[in-house]
Amino acid sequence: MTKKVLVIDDDPSLVTYLKALLEDNGYGVITAKDGEEGLEKVKGEKPDIITLDLLMPEKTGIKMFRELRRDNVLKDIPIIMVTGISNEYQGFSDFKKFIYERKIPGPEGYIEKPIKPEALLSKIDEILNK
Repeated sequence: MTKKVLVIDDDPSLVTYLKALLEDNGYGVITAKDGEEGLEKVKGEKPDIITLDLLMPEKTGIKMFRELRRDNVLKDIPIIMVTGISNEYQGFSDFKKFIYERKIPGPEGYIEKPIKPEALLSKIDEILNK
């Protein structure tokens, strides 16, 4: 059975790229342009895994992440957070610590932009085959 990935990002070119990459590697792909649309798609499509951009208009990835983790039906869907905040950014370690040290469980994965295709595919495979 084909695994479904929900890609949530406000950058249309990145969404197109990830959709092609994931489909070329055998995944079914659903997309959403922001957290509001993403939440609707999660509820309707029940994806196997989500890639979630942190900084988006309407509903940020962090808000959506918290909502998913508090929802008894959706809380177990694995999430890979995607962000443009990199290791070079001075506050990166503090930001990652902030994400992982909350009262709710942290994401299953964390990928930085620009996304390295092999890193994303490897992380998705690792999470789905646990």
